[in-house]
Amino acid sequence: MTTADQPVDVLLSDGTTVALRPIRPDDAPGIVAMHARFSERTRYLRYFSPYPRIPERDLRRFVVVDHRDREAFVVLAADRIVAVGRYERLGPEAPEAEVAFVVEDAYQGRGIGSVLLEHLADAARRTGIVHFVAEVLPANGAMLRVFADFGYQVQRQYADGVVHLSFPIAPTEATLEVQRGREHRTEARSIARLLAPRGVAVYGASATGQGVGAAVLGHLRDGGFTGAVVPVHPSATTVAGLPAYPSAVDADAAIDLAVVVVAPEAVAEVVADAAAAGAHGLVVISAGFAEAGASGAAAQRALVRAAHAAGMRVVGPNCLGVANTHEQVRLNATLAPALPAPGRVGIFSQSGAFGVALLAEAHRRGLGLSSFVSAGNRADVSGNDLLQYWQDDPGTDVIMLYLETFGNPRKFARLARRIGRDKPVVALASPARPPGLNADAPGPDAGAVSALFAQSGVIRVDTVAELLDVGVLLANQPLPAGRRVGVVGNSSALTGLAATACAAQGLAVAAGYPSDVGPRAGAAEFAAALAATAADNGVDALIAVFAPPLPGQLTDAEADFTAALPGALGAGKPVVATFLAGRTPAGVPAYPSVEEAVRALGRVATYADWLRRPPGALPELPRIDPATAQVALRSDGADPGRLLGAYGIDVAPSAPARSADEAVAAAGALGYPVTLKAAAPGLRHRLDLGAVRLDLADSAAVRRAYAEMTPAFGADVLVQAMVPPGVSCVVELVEDPAFGPVVGFGLGGVATELLGDRAWRAVPLTDSDAAELVDEPRAAPLLRGHRGAAPVDRAALAELLLRVGRLADEQPRVRSLTLNPVLARPDGVSVLHATVRTGAANARPDTGPRRL
Repeated sequence: MTTADQPVDVLLSDGTTVALRPIRPDDAPGIVAMHARFSERTRYLRYFSPYPRIPERDLRRFVVVDHRDREAFVVLAADRIVAVGRYERLGPEAPEAEVAFVVEDAYQGRGIGSVLLEHLADAARRTGIVHFVAEVLPANGAMLRVFADFGYQVQRQYADGVVHLSFPIAPTEATLEVQRGREHRTEARSIARLLAPRGVAVYGASATGQGVGAAVLGHLRDGGFTGAVVPVHPSATTVAGLPAYPSAVDADAAIDLAVVVVAPEAVAEVVADAAAAGAHGLVVISAGFAEAGASGAAAQRALVRAAHAAGMRVVGPNCLGVANTHEQVRLNATLAPALPAPGRVGIFSQSGAFGVALLAEAHRRGLGLSSFVSAGNRADVSGNDLLQYWQDDPGTDVIMLYLETFGNPRKFARLARRIGRDKPVVALASPARPPGLNADAPGPDAGAVSALFAQSGVIRVDTVAELLDVGVLLANQPLPAGRRVGVVGNSSALTGLAATACAAQGLAVAAGYPSDVGPRAGAAEFAAALAATAADNGVDALIAVFAPPLPGQLTDAEADFTAALPGALGAGKPVVATFLAGRTPAGVPAYPSVEEAVRALGRVATYADWLRRPPGALPELPRIDPATAQVALRSDGADPGRLLGAYGIDVAPSAPARSADEAVAAAGALGYPVTLKAAAPGLRHRLDLGAVRLDLADSAAVRRAYAEMTPAFGADVLVQAMVPPGVSCVVELVEDPAFGPVVGFGLGGVATELLGDRAWRAVPLTDSDAAELVDEPRAAPLLRGHRGAAPVDRAALAELLLRVGRLADEQPRVRSLTLNPVLARPDGVSVLHATVRTGAANARPDTGPRRL
């Protein structure tokens, strides 16, 4: 939510940044100044008259609003107001409001109108406004396009020389698609400007050639950068053999990027100088910011505010730098002295030190690089920004990420789902939950975290070596069409080891394999076996393993086994190799051990499986009433039955009792037979402890059960009408620190709880996610008719999960939810008990209008 004290930064269509906040009374001089800069045409199109000056009465009405029935937002560039948008409700408590905005001439055509409309609609919806109306002159084609291109169902009417527009402002799939398309284009464009600069200014390179700044300058100069390299130094005339200037403006060169290696206290001056030179972005390698404590965090916030006010984005601080190997750029603005060869892999690293090692290892393995960004503290530019850029980058086919934490996990999952359909995303990310962030709270364990990555199509790996293993395979080989593997080798020990490793990775050794050509086979025989395997329709991928022959077994001419590999590459199937002697030819991923080769192939095969599955959709669900749910979320907690009912989830009725007489009265009201449950949390489903008594047919049975239960479990009980028996299941919703709201599903019972047999998916849930959740727990065969039992209605379970996911997505105050037990039967499901915990609404940074 935008507030006057916390303005938001937004990206425009050209990748520059501006700030947006509600208008204030003290903005009056800024509004007058902006009005004075308008052309006569802009004034006429906005006010339908020349309107040369703003009368005092109008000015006061413009800047004094109640932020409910009348709202206005201003857009600021370098602290100067350049646009204003407003709505005004059409009468007390009316559901309609008139909307209008105006942008000064120099900033028109850069997407400000659409950003203002997003934020105005969001603010209006929160006050009960559901429709906007607008009046636009027919000559104002740009304004008409803003409304027409937004995805709203706009009704037009022409009268009295004016186009009258009316449209509902509730978000729809169409408006979200438009909004996210704009987000994608603006973020991608802002990164493109950083990675393909016309010129780079370096601040902080010493004239002596010593230190970090001098190292970065040398790497820029020696890496063959095609643009201007400008050292900025307060006194030296040359630095590293290049002309130096006291200010970047003095260089008279097109400066798009500033590399900053100065002390934190000097950064503000650098930002101002780079902005004056027209830079689009800063790469701040300097340390001493948020990682250094509270004062450093304040300096970091000031850095980002100043950069955004000047329209610039920030990489870092405390980062390694950025690189682009494209032949028309050849940018090495990093601390790495040498980059990997040009290639088609984009790499993002949160850690600077880790990034150096990653680049060195990629170079050693021959993994070609398209571009590289080390984000350091991620004060601004993040991995999500790079995903947006790499999706469109024609020079990048594979994306590799090193992530320590998630800044915006919901957005990451959304982007990965979309981008992973076109380009594989490999992430080195810990499956452990971050320390200090509810790390011991109930929720996904390490294995489930991997499943949450897989849900988004992300190939999660555990080590640097595995990151490179998978990257080399993806960069050089096609994806497998299935999981059937043909193993060919000259050592029965190695081929057997490969077959065992395949089973561990969920790969199936194809019929007729492993194929062992024997230790005396020559290269020609080995090549023939590989070619036959590549042509085998029962094989989706090949594993070639080679152990060197014993001395004297083969002549040198027969021992060139590496020459046997290229013949297997033409069948369109991936080939991985473990050669214990000799170097494999280019294009064949080689691994030092069989296990590493098979593990990489298994990861890629899982990704290929995900690609083949339908992406899923967010289905329409009847009986959804978010307004009623809001009423159920009282300030002191929640009414679980009413909250769930608002999302079409019916909980079997129950009544509390504190005595045998109250229990009998409740049973009579509910209707026999009934069940009696201990009311204490954690006991209401514990049939094994005697805390639940079933099928009580009359008052005598109720009294007897109450008398037996109270000594062990206390006087408080719940009385509930009996429902038909079924398979006991559990549905959970928790707020995970890494992924946001996640929905879990498993079967009930002490054993499954002890083993942590839960499947998890991140919100929002698609129909495919819900179906996979039902089938994923290890105990799921019990739902499909195990040992002759009737299969339950799994579609009803999936719908229940979809409804819980919808609730989680729309009600951020719900912090956790447990449905336990849920009885699944052939004819549907029954929810017997629900527990809801609420709190302050967590920020959902991937919802609402666009912002950085």
